[in-house]
Amino acid sequence: MAALGALTLVSAPAAAQDVARMDQVVRASAERDAFSGAVLVAKNGDVLLDQGYGLANREWSIPNDSQTKFRLGSLTKQFTAVAILMLADQGKVDLDAPIKTLLPGSPAAWDTVTVRHLLSHTSGVPDFTRQADYEALKTRPTKLASLIARFSSQPLAFPPGERFSYSNSGYILLSAVIEAASGQPYADFVTSNLFQPLGMSDSGYDRHDVITPRRASGYASTAGGVINADYVDMSIPQGAGALFSTTRDLLKWEQGLFSGRLLSETSMDALTTPVRDGYAMGLVVSRSEGRTLIWHNGGIEGFNTYMAYDPDDRFAVIVLGNLNGEAPDKIGNDLTTLMRGGAVTLASERRSIVVAPDVLQSYVGVYELAPGFDLTFSVVDGALMAQATGQQANRLRADATDAFFLEAVDAEIVFTRDPAGAVQGVVLHQGGRDMPGRKR
Repeated sequence: MAALGALTLVSAPAAAQDVARMDQVVRASAERDAFSGAVLVAKNGDVLLDQGYGLANREWSIPNDSQTKFRLGSLTKQFTAVAILMLADQGKVDLDAPIKTLLPGSPAAWDTVTVRHLLSHTSGVPDFTRQADYEALKTRPTKLASLIARFSSQPLAFPPGERFSYSNSGYILLSAVIEAASGQPYADFVTSNLFQPLGMSDSGYDRHDVITPRRASGYASTAGGVINADYVDMSIPQGAGALFSTTRDLLKWEQGLFSGRLLSETSMDALTTPVRDGYAMGLVVSRSEGRTLIWHNGGIEGFNTYMAYDPDDRFAVIVLGNLNGEAPDKIGNDLTTLMRGGAVTLASERRSIVVAPDVLQSYVGVYELAPGFDLTFSVVDGALMAQATGQQANRLRADATDAFFLEAVDAEIVFTRDPAGAVQGVVLHQGGRDMPGRKR
């Protein structure tokens, strides 16, 4: 990397070696140009790791650091959710009232859609970012009402409350609800009611025309190298993804939010109680082996982000990246693992073992991980190969029984067996996520 900022360590309960390992894990991704951004880890308010990696601007070789401002993408949604719940605490928004009570021009199809449905992605309102014309329209400035008009004539994907389906459209509508209930533009409301009370002076609603000191440029990776990311007009994402911030400001946010400075106890419970598929209100709540993690990630042209809070151990992990890719999710999950006393194995630390030819043959086949997305395994010249739908084949190396890693991609593959010992499925571990599949 052209620039890697100085590591900042502050006295805290964790051992120094643990923090050094955290830096090593992030640096491994940064040095192969998979990650560029800033990372902060804190426990009980004490900062353990506060580090910039890579460049905020590649053309001027300006490094990232804790003061660099990044677009947050869908991390914005928790701010929107808190704004709505704050208005509910003030008696200005009824979470269970149809949105037409605040947005009277709403179509008849939305008659039973409530604010609570929008907050939890259970409204059935289709996501406008998945429409065929989104790429053509995302560069054009628009007004909030015009943006809503792009999807207001479409039928609901399902009856409200019936199931979960992530929808940026829902948070566009919540932006309008905030403006209608408060009488303020969305940007003004979050600034005066969320940012300013917590001292978040380096956060705001991003705009192209405003000179914003220390704002990172956004980049994307291609087969030919890193390029400047596509343009998106910031009038488009609104309360679904338009905010910017720094790692230091986001620590203030985590501390202020979870210490009860913004919402009533009832509203905090609503914010962090899963509704469907682990999703609460602008936040995901994961529970495993008695541990709880409250988190979300984000992605917008040129930026990927991740932020998590463990309410029991009271630690926060914040990863802001200005290079599109899965690295912030992977880094965030790895740092969480380290904070909980677990181990993380880097790709460079893996050691392969020899697998008998007949065992390799038992893995051969097609495994469906999702509709339209398969992993196909074959044996070529004595090596197991994996090919995802629409992608080139990659060589695998075994590092344990039924466990393989990819040479070209930071991912792991573990085969599963039925009670009789026959291979029946596979789990792809990539980007901090587990994707299981069944053999056809």
